[in-house]
Amino acid sequence: MMVERRPVLDFVAHAVLLLGVLVIAFPVYLAFIASTQSAEQIASSHPLSLLPGTHLLETYRLALLGGKTHAGSTIAAGWPMLGVSLAMALAIAVGKIAISLLSAFAIVYFRFPLKNAVFWMIFITLMLPVEVRIGPTYEVISNLGMLNTYAGLTVPLIASATATFLFRQFFLTVPDELVEAARIDGAGPMRFFLDVLLPLSKTTMAALFVIQFIYGWNQYLWPLMVTTSEDMYPIVLGIKRAIFGEVYVEWNVVMATAILAMLPPALVVMLMQKWFVKGLVDTEK
Repeated sequence: MMVERRPVLDFVAHAVLLLGVLVIAFPVYLAFIASTQSAEQIASSHPLSLLPGTHLLETYRLALLGGKTHAGSTIAAGWPMLGVSLAMALAIAVGKIAISLLSAFAIVYFRFPLKNAVFWMIFITLMLPVEVRIGPTYEVISNLGMLNTYAGLTVPLIASATATFLFRQFFLTVPDELVEAARIDGAGPMRFFLDVLLPLSKTTMAALFVIQFIYGWNQYLWPLMVTTSEDMYPIVLGIKRAIFGEVYVEWNVVMATAILAMLPPALVVMLMQKWFVKGLVDTEK
């Protein structure tokens, strides 16, 4: 059956898409423009100029390396905070995928008492986000001496009921013949897991990696609770500190830091876009 193309509908669809792109991209463009101007220009310009300024290199140098501004404000270096955010996002993404793979593997391929109850106990934790259990979790982390550590930043956020559910649903679609063939060949459970399930799961793993990397990178409330040392601040807390930590806010540096904070997750999405889309929509496993 041939689908008739209607130029008017095509025009409307493209216009809506273009409008959506403009709505999303314009604030980012404004942030970039502000990062190329001085703080005095931003404070005195109403409305803000839409043309780039001449302070781009100076502003981004301050955002990355820190130092004193012309107004006397002290700017903390951004690159250590970017490193903390990167380590945190990678640990959370890899940890969530690893634990979810193993938990889904155990639920699908092993027989043990109350297996379904265990799965639903994992799944019901979706109703208990970090914000709900943040008090008891903080007390546990504090008693274990994990404040101001990478373990304290990442371990409470690693477990993922969503990823476990997705891997479980995928493992249920794996033909039983593969399990029988592996068993006939003498492969044990872990050999079957490593040689069969992991290669089949790579697109799902890639899609989850992108989602969980961005989730870990954007964490704000939990790092705010468990970090008191500036050495352990992620970049999101660095932006908050730049806004509320000084009497005079250097908005150009704040915007430069925000642009720098957007680059790593944007780069991950662009580099893994093909795998991300395939992992979400591909049904041919």
